[in-house]
Amino acid sequence: MFAVVRTGGKQYRVAAGDKIAVEKLAGEAGDTITLGDVLLAGEGDSLADAAKTVVSAEIIAQAKSEKVTVFKKRRRHNYRRKNGHRQMMTLLRITAVGDSKAEKKAAPKKEAAPKKDASEEKAAPKAKKAAPKKDAAPAKSGTHATEKKAPAKKAAAKKTESKK
Repeated sequence: MFAVVRTGGKQYRVAAGDKIAVEKLAGEAGDTITLGDVLLAGEGDSLADAAKTVVSAEIIAQAKSEKVTVFKKRRRHNYRRKNGHRQMMTLLRITAVGDSKAEKKAAPKKEAAPKKDASEEKAAPKAKKAAPKKDAAPAKSGTHATEKKAPAKKAAAKKTESKK
């Protein structure tokens, strides 16, 4: 089964097992998310109801995409500006595409982490507390962008010397 989902202002055709790179989504590697905005769903030539279709995905990694170089130039005006940008993206592995009823049954449950015994907690050494940090030095005056600058003083003294 396939679906067309919209995320980050773009549309992606996905099926179970696909890996896609989308605009940054909240979550860490290993988290499971649901892509809710399903535009189209179907299998082969037949189409299914997209409103009832749910697409679940697992976050593989949070990374940066390739660098985009922006270069501006105006000829004969000595104007050149070079800038670069790397957009944050999320790598997803599509785990399931299907109806919302079937998705609830197939969702894997997370296992609870094993609890430590009380004797292990007592045996562990206590961590030392960090020393308090000193207060930061006050900022220099005039460095803040919102501060108003004093008007410049005009030169009051005129030249009185004459040429000899």
